[in-house]
Amino acid sequence: MLDSNESIHQNPAITGRKPSNANPLANIVAPFTKAGGYYARSWGEYLDGGSGELPVARPTLSLASHALRDEIVLVGLRLRRPLSDTTVYDQINKEVLKAIDFYSKRGWLARPEGYFAAPSVPTDVNIRSYKSRGRSHERMSFESGYKPYAREPGRERWLSYTGNHREYAMMLRHREPRPWLVCVHGTEMGRANLDLALFRAWHLHQNFGLNVVLPVLPMHGPRAKGLPKGAVFPGEDVMDDVHATAQAVWDIRRVLAWIRSQQPDARIGLNSISLGGYIAALVASLDEDLTCAILGVPPANLVSILGRHAGLSVDDPRFRTLELAEPIGEMISPLSLQPKVAPEGRFIYAGVADRIVHPREQVLGLWEHWGRPNIGWYRGGHTGFFQARPVQQFVDAALVQSGLVDSGV
Repeated sequence: MLDSNESIHQNPAITGRKPSNANPLANIVAPFTKAGGYYARSWGEYLDGGSGELPVARPTLSLASHALRDEIVLVGLRLRRPLSDTTVYDQINKEVLKAIDFYSKRGWLARPEGYFAAPSVPTDVNIRSYKSRGRSHERMSFESGYKPYAREPGRERWLSYTGNHREYAMMLRHREPRPWLVCVHGTEMGRANLDLALFRAWHLHQNFGLNVVLPVLPMHGPRAKGLPKGAVFPGEDVMDDVHATAQAVWDIRRVLAWIRSQQPDARIGLNSISLGGYIAALVASLDEDLTCAILGVPPANLVSILGRHAGLSVDDPRFRTLELAEPIGEMISPLSLQPKVAPEGRFIYAGVADRIVHPREQVLGLWEHWGRPNIGWYRGGHTGFFQARPVQQFVDAALVQSGLVDSGV
């Protein structure tokens, strides 16, 4: 899923941004052109029998419509997040170079696990109960406690985003001890009703007997309040992306620590969507005792995926940022860590027509790195997962196969 916390209409004199919607016709035509190109290439691959591990699906108008919907979403993203001009990127590049030196001296580029510090159990947890339409749920909050390292580039700017200082989560709990499922949302989520619906949280809570927790990622939902225009996660500011990733991992691990403080022998799993799949993959490579991790349409490298969608030519000065940031993208990628969840608890699902998280460039690399776990391919694009019955069946089966849910459920 994709998100923007900024207005389409921005003042370039204030933001340093140049509107990217100067050619409305191109924005209208481009999704159809790209989706048509995808459809034509799909026929070629289908008739050739395909190659490699990516399934070859018979091209249909339905599949093309999924690709078109993804392309339209991408156009909307570019309209809402126009690229800054080269002067802004000069500052971004300076921070990236300083960060590479900072991380290199501490050995984190070679051993990224050292970058992700283990958090303590939160002690100031506030929980309130709410009732709506005959159903009760709880809302939990606590001080995140995350801070970038002293002298880490972008630290002061990140700490000025005060909405991130507190973590928020929804909970659906049973009165007696039950297994827990932590659902890590994608971009444009972090809002109660949307998260409950896309994760089918009530189904997991009532029919599978799970305690379900839905934390909010940095710069999303209530944590996006007070952000300056252009401050988004993921976005073009590399160091903001680094700190958002680090804080997201930190916050999810604090939620896990709190659960274990309440129920020491609890079985805990992760369920995730899109950006949340990326974060969940990192958490599952740092936490020692997870029963399962389900990664839905997951990116494997934020820098590479943002570079793919930026549409910059190699002679664009801003393309240099992508080249400079490659070591940082690798440092905060789950491909640089080893998964700690048991092989039988690893699951991935993805769409064969995904135009946002490219299945070959992003998903297959993560699947290989995770030891080729059980993977479910559905006939659809990135934004079509919530309508795909095979995805729902895959997630339900994964919860049983991993042992998080008893097979009798």
